[in-house]
Amino acid sequence: MVLGWLIGLGVAFIVLFLKVIYEYDRGVLFTLGKFSRIVQPGLRVVIPIIQKMVRVDLRTRVIDVPDQDCITKDNVSVNVNAVLYFKVLHAEKAIIKVEHFMYALSQLAQTTMRDVVGEVSLDELLSKRDQLSNRIQQLVDHATDPWGIKVQSVDIKHIELPKSLKRTMAKEAEAERERRAVIIKAEGEVTASDNVSKAASILTSAKGAMHLRTLQTLNDTSSDPTNTIVFAVPLEVINAVEESGKKGGWKR
Repeated sequence: MVLGWLIGLGVAFIVLFLKVIYEYDRGVLFTLGKFSRIVQPGLRVVIPIIQKMVRVDLRTRVIDVPDQDCITKDNVSVNVNAVLYFKVLHAEKAIIKVEHFMYALSQLAQTTMRDVVGEVSLDELLSKRDQLSNRIQQLVDHATDPWGIKVQSVDIKHIELPKSLKRTMAKEAEAERERRAVIIKAEGEVTASDNVSKAASILTSAKGAMHLRTLQTLNDTSSDPTNTIVFAVPLEVINAVEESGKKGGWKR
């Protein structure tokens, strides 16, 4: 009988008095309502009613900042969401200085993100996403210093634009691609005309070059028996024939 009572008391003592603190946790211990100390990892004794211990996770934690309807500096309505990484550095401050620090940090991140987006234009929001993420991180980290929390990173995940604006941007991108295509084609035509002009200048300056070029063209064209050839005799060929005739003793 006595042994049973002793076993029961031992079990009750273990359940009520002994607490296991893991390596990644810290315990914030209150005695009669006052902060006593930080409880380190291991098997610790906490006296019920007189003492109360609150566990705080010191690992890097993640908060998903939900979609926020924001208005940019140039009055464009966008929907933005982000992810926030933070770590508790001082467990006692996170418990004593703020109520429900996870909820408070989430709300602070949401309002800060709306404020930062409202300070920039749409083009800056799309092209300087990393800079804006760093700006949000700095502001939130500064505000949470008294809570013993370190905000390590804030990353803007997605920016949702209005459908009408998406269509406008798509048309603008298409027009820009067409403009570049026209410019490239025009540049190609200019280069081609320069090369043709240089080739023509070389052919006309060298005696007999035009005749050789004509013969080469005829040879290339005659390879296909289905081709119909309209032969225009160059002046150089006529002159060559005349010179040959003069040497042979006949006149035109």
